[in-house]
Amino acid sequence: MCDELTLADDDANLAVRGLSRRDFAALSAAATAVAFGHAQQAMAAGAALKEQAVNITTPDGACDAFFVHPASGKHPAVIVYPDIAGSREAYQVMARRLASDGYAVLLVNHYYRTAKAPLLSGLTEWRTPAGAEKLKPAIAAITTAGIISDAKAFVGWLDSQAAVDTKRKIGAAGYCMTGGYTVRAAAAVPDRVGAGASFHGGGLVSDAADSPHKLIAGTKAGFLFAIGRNDDARSPGDKDALKAAAAGHYVEAEVYAADHGWCTLDAPSYDKGEADRAYARQLALFAKL
Repeated sequence: MCDELTLADDDANLAVRGLSRRDFAALSAAATAVAFGHAQQAMAAGAALKEQAVNITTPDGACDAFFVHPASGKHPAVIVYPDIAGSREAYQVMARRLASDGYAVLLVNHYYRTAKAPLLSGLTEWRTPAGAEKLKPAIAAITTAGIISDAKAFVGWLDSQAAVDTKRKIGAAGYCMTGGYTVRAAAAVPDRVGAGASFHGGGLVSDAADSPHKLIAGTKAGFLFAIGRNDDARSPGDKDALKAAAAGHYVEAEVYAADHGWCTLDAPSYDKGEADRAYARQLALFAKL
């Protein structure tokens, strides 16, 4: 999870690239993607996409979101929950990549109760005092009940879209603090959400009665838990707890050779090789939708 320990790891990862935190923060998400050799490479095949900004009505208001999908046909849908820094350009690039592989992708602003996206310009901004202050009320406004009601609203909205194949199940992908949202979505709408992919997810295993790992048995979904090596070093029992909670469900819990945040394009720990490997496992999971 994102904390002072991962901050030190981020600095080490930037040092390998010859960058300081200030240097990295000066890069835009798009520039970061290009610099790390990743920007929109998956669209090289020329898949035509349609995208738009949308608003989804929830019990708590209107959630602004980014919807992207192949220009023609119907496709299985995927809800993408971004990391602690919220919906932004880096995640739009990532959403387009998934759409180019044949999915109708809804990138949501999980901070909509507080502000429209982008709340922060990039992941490194939340490390600043000003960024941290922006996030405090946004994070505080999110409740477990809200995550559940949001998931139901997102699924309902997707099922009303012409680009979505409602004969197929819906997938969910979450990063960092939203990794557990994927399990909560699958538990909230078990007949529709058929797969959840968590990348360097935090808070997946706890003693709480509604800990995400304890909800797996009540879903009808398969799961991918891609775990960072530094997260695993701090909570080595989580991967085993996730597997033990499978209860007959498909659960893939693997530690990757990269640090927390490695799948996010504008993260200091971004690792293209391991990110591509995790992405391939996500595609394999979503192929079952």
